[in-house]
Amino acid sequence: MKFCKRYQEYMRGQEKQLPGVEFKMLKKILKKCRRDFQLQQGSDGEHDVSTCPQQCPVCDGTFFPSLLKEMSEILGCFNERAQKLLDLHLASGFRKYLMWFKGQRQGNHGTLIQEGKDLVTYAIINTIAIRKILKKYDKIHYSKQGQAFKSQAQSMHIEILQSPWLCELMAFHINLRENKTKSQAVKGLFEGCSLTFNDGKPSLSCALFDSVNLDIDLSCSICLDTVFDPVSLTCGHIFCYMCACSAASVTIVDGLKAADGKAKCPLCREAGVFEGAVHLEELNILLGRSCPEYWKERLQTERLERIQQTKEHWESQCRAFMGV
Repeated sequence: MKFCKRYQEYMRGQEKQLPGVEFKMLKKILKKCRRDFQLQQGSDGEHDVSTCPQQCPVCDGTFFPSLLKEMSEILGCFNERAQKLLDLHLASGFRKYLMWFKGQRQGNHGTLIQEGKDLVTYAIINTIAIRKILKKYDKIHYSKQGQAFKSQAQSMHIEILQSPWLCELMAFHINLRENKTKSQAVKGLFEGCSLTFNDGKPSLSCALFDSVNLDIDLSCSICLDTVFDPVSLTCGHIFCYMCACSAASVTIVDGLKAADGKAKCPLCREAGVFEGAVHLEELNILLGRSCPEYWKERLQTERLERIQQTKEHWESQCRAFMGV
């Protein structure tokens, strides 16, 4: 079965209507572009189809904007669903009961695993769809504009494989797999997903499809140690929470949301990446379980630092209130 048909059947089979790639429509746009260009070449007395003109109204005005919009909607849907799923998994006590009562999720632990699998499938099949349509674009146009668009999408942080929630789902998978009190099968959520340490440097790796591997470095480039209380900035780079606060010139009391919009990522130097930072709670649990000695030592060190910062913050607030 051709991928286009398989993809359409998958999207139609979803219980809820989810954003996706309008694969059939985009293929029609490419066919029209090729047909119009061939006619134009024929009217000019030329028969060799080399490439689409640089200012192609079909590609520039329809194909790429449509795909860009679809990628943004797919990423937004994936992030929202993954966040709700993981919030429920991490919730405890009355909060968890309240979330069940409100109907955010129905079922049990097995239901969470199944929803995780569904999310991973959704991410993978849409990633394949986007890659295939861009590959077809380059084939029709004898160009590399499709690959250039892919790079542009990465710089705009709308490629689903860049999502911090995908990293969280990977950690969620490993946490479930290693939790002996809940021995239900989690096979199929990710294949070959693991936390590894090379020369003491941790990384989260996973084989997805078509030899595409995710390899996420879990070393903080500021303190040069394993990330503690990790956060992912909107550019995708992961740091310790306190290190990120220091880089953004904010206190832990104010938090990263108080960061100046001009503050830049210490690695890629992109501005405005702190406010939308995501706390990686599942990853935090995984790392705490995997290196308990380091975690215990770091926890004690950071507790003292947090107390000191909190004390300084409230002292400055009191002085400001009293006009000192």
